[in-house]
Amino acid sequence: MDLVNKLAVLRRNVQSVLLGKAHVVDQVLVALLARGHVLLEDVPGVGKTILARAVAKSIKCDFSRIQLTPDMLPSDILGVSVYDSQSGAFVFKKGPIFAHVLLADEVNRTTPRTQSALLEAMNEFQVSSDGQTWTLGPPFLVIATQNPCEFQGTYFLPENQLDRFMIRVRIGYPDKETERQILTLQPSRTRLNGLEAVMTAEELVEMQDRVLTVRIDDEILEYILDITEATRRSSELSMGLSPRGSLALTQASRAAAVLDGRDYVVPDDVRSLASAVCAHRIQAKSFHDDDSGGAEAIFEKILETIPIPQ
Repeated sequence: MDLVNKLAVLRRNVQSVLLGKAHVVDQVLVALLARGHVLLEDVPGVGKTILARAVAKSIKCDFSRIQLTPDMLPSDILGVSVYDSQSGAFVFKKGPIFAHVLLADEVNRTTPRTQSALLEAMNEFQVSSDGQTWTLGPPFLVIATQNPCEFQGTYFLPENQLDRFMIRVRIGYPDKETERQILTLQPSRTRLNGLEAVMTAEELVEMQDRVLTVRIDDEILEYILDITEATRRSSELSMGLSPRGSLALTQASRAAAVLDGRDYVVPDDVRSLASAVCAHRIQAKSFHDDDSGGAEAIFEKILETIPIPQ
């Protein structure tokens, strides 16, 4: 089986657990292929953890899960040097971040100091301690979850840290028929445990390398630049899209093409991913328009004003 077919099987594998949310699965796989990280932001009970576990189980690689809490220290995630009495030296004990897929549950429940340590490792793809550096991956994917409706005991991610996530995904409630299937099949119990790996870590890295070779025409690059410039000129935004944001949209669009078995980007790749990649990177001027609802609505309005290349 070639890699393109294996990618299609990976897609179906995850969709068999998270029912009725094909577009959500695609967004997470796009980030995986583009070497980005994912922020799953939604209310409890809609399948955030199940989705992350399904992705990890579908790839033959190391998986770690961290339940983040207010008393957690950076060393609890990154690792710590301990004294070895036999050798008479300090030995670095690797933390749970040393995995190919890391699920950071409730990232907004831990302190900014611990959040920063996690996000620094995400950005640099390495961990440094006591003058030594350890590389993370490849592949290396962080899937972080947070509940946007809870405020007590939480530390929401500031804009500069949100910017480290390639995609912010909202799963949403299922429709009535899909929820009927969930109640009947209970895929988190019946299917998730029996899920088998359909791709190795080495094959995934090969697919990630393929993303870099995908062709993107000048007209589509101009479309991405028009979106970027429009956010910077908007009178409703205090912070527009950064170069990191436009680069993330470009890479995500290339990954979407690979996911669909193409070696070229089409305008719909950009348009379908624009909000998920960009909306959490901008900031609305209005106090009432927070960085989730208000900025996203403004970004959607901006998108509607920009002609899609034919």
